[in-house]
Amino acid sequence: MNTSKARKRLEASRRLRQVVAEFYLEGLKAKSERKPVGWIPPMNGAIEIFYAMDIQPVFPENWSPVCAAFGLSAHNFEVAEKMGYSPDLCGYLRNIVGYVHDMMHRPDQPLGGLPRPDIIISCGGGCVPVMKIFQILEERLGPAVFYSDLPQVAPEDIKSHHLDYALYMMEKLISFLEEVTGRRLDMERLREAVRLSDQACALWDELMSYRSRVPSPFSAAEIGLMFVMVTRQGTRTAVDFLADTLAEVKDRADQGAGVIQNEELRIFWDNIPLWYNLGLFNYFEEKNAVVVAETYSSAWSIRLDPARPLESLAYKSLLSYPLVSCVSVEQRIKTVLKACREYKIDGAVLHSNKSCKPITLGQMDIRRALSEELNIPCLILDGDHMDPRNFSEAQAKNRIDAFLEMLKEGRGKK
Repeated sequence: MNTSKARKRLEASRRLRQVVAEFYLEGLKAKSERKPVGWIPPMNGAIEIFYAMDIQPVFPENWSPVCAAFGLSAHNFEVAEKMGYSPDLCGYLRNIVGYVHDMMHRPDQPLGGLPRPDIIISCGGGCVPVMKIFQILEERLGPAVFYSDLPQVAPEDIKSHHLDYALYMMEKLISFLEEVTGRRLDMERLREAVRLSDQACALWDELMSYRSRVPSPFSAAEIGLMFVMVTRQGTRTAVDFLADTLAEVKDRADQGAGVIQNEELRIFWDNIPLWYNLGLFNYFEEKNAVVVAETYSSAWSIRLDPARPLESLAYKSLLSYPLVSCVSVEQRIKTVLKACREYKIDGAVLHSNKSCKPITLGQMDIRRALSEELNIPCLILDGDHMDPRNFSEAQAKNRIDAFLEMLKEGRGKK
């Protein structure tokens, strides 16, 4: 059965296009009005501080999936590789380096492109490519730079002295921003930004929980909803968008409506998706299989306490990039096993991602644990979250076909 015509996508996915466009237009408008613009890594406490101080945030790492979706990353890779950057490096790094060197100066950019930064938060934490991205950007763009240096520590190992140091860095960041911009941080505005951020996280967690329903009301094909969690935490925009999306999903779940009419198999996806080929998730649905959970979407929700805004943001910053910087294989296995139980998974696709080896490491152990503890089969799928040269769609679809047939036969024997 071909379910492509019967597939039901969320109305929220269409509304998201406007949210994305408005975010990038807001950046260009801020630049034209001489409002401070800062380039920062995602998933850190600077986002709420920027919004509270009316400083426009820009997320160069998030721009890479946009370039991939518009088919522009191949050009940026070519530019970066001519500059001497190895094709074996992270696709995010090569894309943004190539973009800043060449395409950023062109008039025909998607969504108007990125505004030049007045400020860069150069992170000393997270994965090594992200650290190098911001070092490269500060050299090429020459803005005022704040060096954010945080300890790399697993969430379960965070102690009071780690939090004290992260809080010290938060206070230094605020002093830096006040000096550079001439603006003072209003603590009431910061508390409001933290409250909105926490509210968005609560909505996101509830939204994701509905994917455990059978049939699932939406799928990984709509992972783009994550955009508001990356760029809009601390704003009413994120809260309103997620509240409307949750209402739509609740209504669909109450009616027992799924993404497809005949959901036979429920799939878990490990690692980052293929930003240039999210249509691969549609292919699963054509085979009556739905990707109902993935590791990547679970990383963007950290609950905060508006009564203790700076302490909350310090803690959030310590948890930045937990998937790649300091989570043990044992902890990753526990997380995947828990998700596969909660979402009633029949099979798992482990994306062996050339552009992100840190997340890919440990997949053989995850595969073994899923087999031994939950009797869940796995497919190792070679690919790259940014570079289509490292992915064969035809080969992938052949392997997916065989994997899904095996899962269906296995279910028939139960």
